[in-house]
Amino acid sequence: MVSRIPVRKRLRVLQLAAVIFFTVSGGPFGLEPLLGYAGAHGALLLLLVTPFIWDVPAILTVMELNSMMPVEGGYYQWVKKTLGLRFGFYEGWWTWLYTFVDLAIYPVLFVEYASFFFPQIAAVKVPVCLAVIWIGAFLNILGISPVGKTSIMLSILVITPFLVLFFIALKDTGHFSLPTPSLRGITFPSLGMALYTVMWNFFGWDNTTTYAGEVDKPADTYLKSTGIAFITVILVYVMVMYATLRFGINAQVLNDEGFPALGSLAGGRWLGGALSLAGMAGALGLYAAVLLSVSRVPQVMAGDKLLPAKIHTLHKRYKTPYISIVICAVVVSFMILWSFEQLIIIDVTLYGSGLFLEFITLIKLRITDPGRHRPFRIPLSTTGLCIMLVLPVIVFSIAVSGAFATEAGTFVPAVFALSALVSAEIGWQIILQWRKRMRKVNGE
Repeated sequence: MVSRIPVRKRLRVLQLAAVIFFTVSGGPFGLEPLLGYAGAHGALLLLLVTPFIWDVPAILTVMELNSMMPVEGGYYQWVKKTLGLRFGFYEGWWTWLYTFVDLAIYPVLFVEYASFFFPQIAAVKVPVCLAVIWIGAFLNILGISPVGKTSIMLSILVITPFLVLFFIALKDTGHFSLPTPSLRGITFPSLGMALYTVMWNFFGWDNTTTYAGEVDKPADTYLKSTGIAFITVILVYVMVMYATLRFGINAQVLNDEGFPALGSLAGGRWLGGALSLAGMAGALGLYAAVLLSVSRVPQVMAGDKLLPAKIHTLHKRYKTPYISIVICAVVVSFMILWSFEQLIIIDVTLYGSGLFLEFITLIKLRITDPGRHRPFRIPLSTTGLCIMLVLPVIVFSIAVSGAFATEAGTFVPAVFALSALVSAEIGWQIILQWRKRMRKVNGE
């Protein structure tokens, strides 16, 4: 697909790196429950190991597939062209569903961090959440370049206070040694929820490929930008975990009051306020970046007649899928009262299922089209590739099993997530019947 976006308005390396940072992370906000689930020893181990067995295979898969097909619609197009329209629909449908749930988290996070300055803001939670939702939608309608520039500014607001927190922790001369990484004493349900928490804070690398047609020199730019974003995310998380363990904040306090409580403990109310502002900026950046990625998928699916054609319409001035953006914002507006724990279970389950379709796509292309030009190629044989891709499958299976083994509070959303997976086939059958009816009406 040829991009309609002028070169000067396409994303470049730093802009794309900032958008990827917000799509995947947006800062460590959401890691707060990890200490309670896994303890100091387990939290450190999971934070160091999980990204390399969950994220690295995903990143490498995305990089190879995107270098072969840097097209608008990203992962949906890869799966559709390789596994067929049915599985392409599965991929797009699952992504759309989990992103609706995912997007609902960020306005709520914004309100929680704003409560540091405005303790009574909970009374107007819904109007504030709606304002965040629709400001993000408006920014997306204006185009990808404003989202990229805004993401750079917000990323500075997010990262700077955590750098200050880390240096304060380093300068503290009191006796301290990092706990030995270990999973000893962690129950299986707690391990499952701890994995879900870490996985949620590290996923979304493929989401950034849906607007590849709006990126300058996509094959090369994605490779550089993803590397910058991955290193940045790892460093921010490790710095935050070090400071968390260094100052010995109570796990329940951290979970209830967030990182502003840690900042107040380490440096006083001024640092708590700075981290609260970082949380608000992170929530805004996450919402805008994730909405950017998901809004392109229904646009492309509509072009394939899997969704109503009107969704494919672009804004006359900004050339953005404004109807898709508005639909996403409307749906999210009705989903802002879910709990964080329930949301991450649904998110990761749906996301992981779509990711596995991408793994299958990569393996099939290696077998059926080995000579195809790949500007980036994972330096492994097909057998080695299969072994590498087993690692995230194992992590995913442990997390899902842990959710089913725990109390009803996580069992119910796990069942809901599996039901959402099944709904893709139901939706596909409905589409088949609708397409047959349309062919009859048109006399085909």
